[in-house]
Amino acid sequence: MSSLRKLLLAAVLALNSLLAIAFDHEHRDWQTLLLRHVKVAADGYSSRVDYRGMAADQAQLRRYLASLSAVPETDYRQWSKDQRLAFLINGYNAWTIELLLGHYPKVQSIKDIGSVFQSPWKKKFIPLFGQERSLDDIEHGLIRAPGAFAEPRIHAAVVCASIGCPMLRPEAFTAGKLTAQLEDGMRRFMADARRNRFNGATGKLQVSKIFDWYGEDFAQGHQGFDSLQTTFARYAAQLASAPAEQERIRRGDYRIEFLDYDWRLNDTAAPSLR
Repeated sequence: MSSLRKLLLAAVLALNSLLAIAFDHEHRDWQTLLLRHVKVAADGYSSRVDYRGMAADQAQLRRYLASLSAVPETDYRQWSKDQRLAFLINGYNAWTIELLLGHYPKVQSIKDIGSVFQSPWKKKFIPLFGQERSLDDIEHGLIRAPGAFAEPRIHAAVVCASIGCPMLRPEAFTAGKLTAQLEDGMRRFMADARRNRFNGATGKLQVSKIFDWYGEDFAQGHQGFDSLQTTFARYAAQLASAPAEQERIRRGDYRIEFLDYDWRLNDTAAPSLR
């Protein structure tokens, strides 16, 4: 290799390193928007988004999204696993809000954006890693890709702008706090009786449709989740307050019923939080 080629290669490597360092892994722009515009319910188990406020700050949102789009895939591949997962979860949630703002306030559900020919989750509007991608591409093609992260708790982290979804946290996901944030998100989601609850009188464990759609993700042994039954046993204290009912959940003494999903927009302008 000639001296000139060595110098050019060194310059490219140095530039890539600078780009990698330049990316804000604390996701400060997103953090600021979440702190300002996400309102958590009094019980701490759900949240709503002030979409009018987000629209007023859309320039900052787009600046944050542009920083995600600017990351070369080669740099992304060099990051730690937690840095990559935090990047994708934050990106999914932020691009979902960007999609909503393009139609707000005319829509009452994210599903209103779709059509009989294309769901909103399949719309290619996200410039990422040199391609136009969809929300489905991020969630199913990158986050849930076999062997990529093996993390079922992402289902309490990626938020589809609906009341039936787990709460959007009023903070960005970051690598240093990711495990604690994912576990906290699961606990809050499981404790929300509007989404998951045990009825001791009927013996029914009524749970979110998410566990019907993605039950296989909780049955592969990842992060200690090897079945829906062991998943519910793990969060028995969140699903029921009475010790006897918690023990029934741990024993698997129940019948599962999947609740209808509430696709209404998780908007602060909608009826107030409990």
